[in-house]
Amino acid sequence: MSEIIQLQSIADLHKLFNLGNSQHPLVAVLDFSKVGEHVNQNSKISTDFYSIMFKNYCKNNIKYGRKTIDFQEGNLICIAPNQTIEIEHRENMLGWGLFFHPDLIRATSLNDKLKNYSFFNYEVSEALHLSDKEKNILLECVQKIQSELEENIDVHSQYIIVSTIELLLNYCSRFYGRQMITRSQTNKSIITQIENMLNKYFTETKLKEQGLPTVKFLADNVHLSPSYLSDLLKKETGKNAQEHIHFYLIEEAKNLLLNSEKNINEIAFDLGFEYPQYFNKLFKKKTGKTPMEYRNLN
Repeated sequence: MSEIIQLQSIADLHKLFNLGNSQHPLVAVLDFSKVGEHVNQNSKISTDFYSIMFKNYCKNNIKYGRKTIDFQEGNLICIAPNQTIEIEHRENMLGWGLFFHPDLIRATSLNDKLKNYSFFNYEVSEALHLSDKEKNILLECVQKIQSELEENIDVHSQYIIVSTIELLLNYCSRFYGRQMITRSQTNKSIITQIENMLNKYFTETKLKEQGLPTVKFLADNVHLSPSYLSDLLKKETGKNAQEHIHFYLIEEAKNLLLNSEKNINEIAFDLGFEYPQYFNKLFKKKTGKTPMEYRNLN
């Protein structure tokens, strides 16, 4: 079993690839063609910083999370801190990597926006496949950052670098949206699976014993990451995965309220709620009425 290499800083990244001193303590741009030979086969690497990596040709297998995928031509992956990737085979590494530490953006508006870039939590198998035009757009952003790193650091440096990172991330969001549209037929199959799964869960499963289904439960059953599934559903239906769960939950709650003599607390327990007040709060949020008001009006 190979040891995990923990990279805590950008300086550690430069040391691993024998690149000398880093140009900036919190951000780096790497040319993979110059660093590939320094990574041992079957290396496992975990970092304390964000990684955005593009490969335009390789014969690498990279394992991230539970899955292994051939990281092929034109693929971009975005990895959040404290995730582990495993490079199982190396040959002809080409492309670029952008790495930035959370401290770079901590006092900026991007820090609050970063949670909106859910693709940092996708699996490698959900990598972004770029067209030539999209590759060039992202490359221009990376080159702008690299150019700024080669200048003398001044009061404007951080703003320019961070704003360019944000621009790159916004382009990634746009390109992922395009990718989901082009896979619409596959997405519809996934949506059907999710709807069938939820319908079966709420009609056949004993919610009282097993509790409410989770987003992870749904994602695991269609072999996607929870973040990717939520984004796919949002794009196709206007509701994310949690909202789909709540929709089926509220529909089942309405059935029980109108077709059962049980009191509100009993219904809440039957629906998998440990605390009835949580059921009351969610039901009112989704319907505008408390469970008792809904029962009395119907």
